[in-house]
Amino acid sequence: MTFFKSLMLAILATLFLTYVLGTGLLELLNVSVYMGEELIEPIKAISVSALVVVLLVIAALAIVLSVFGSLIFIGLLIVGSIAMVAVGVFWPVLLIALVIWFATKDKPQTQYR
Repeated sequence: MTFFKSLMLAILATLFLTYVLGTGLLELLNVSVYMGEELIEPIKAISVSALVVVLLVIAALAIVLSVFGSLIFIGLLIVGSIAMVAVGVFWPVLLIALVIWFATKDKPQTQYR
């Protein structure tokens, strides 16, 4: 499953669970949500809170991905620098090995008619 498909399914599941559990909880606890002096319907109250939760989840996902992306980038930099140091130290050995390999490589036999 691709990352984007997983993200969309997670968002839909979050919205659905928030709606189902939220309306049930509001009815069970007899909670009324007011904005100013106006009573907000339970469905609107839950939908607004669900959208806020989804936005918070997306923001947290962006932060987590940027942190892990930075860690992966730093790890690749360290591995690359170690590889460059190894090539820098052992370049004469690698050059001699490459020359020997080219000199002793089997050449294809040509047939003359």
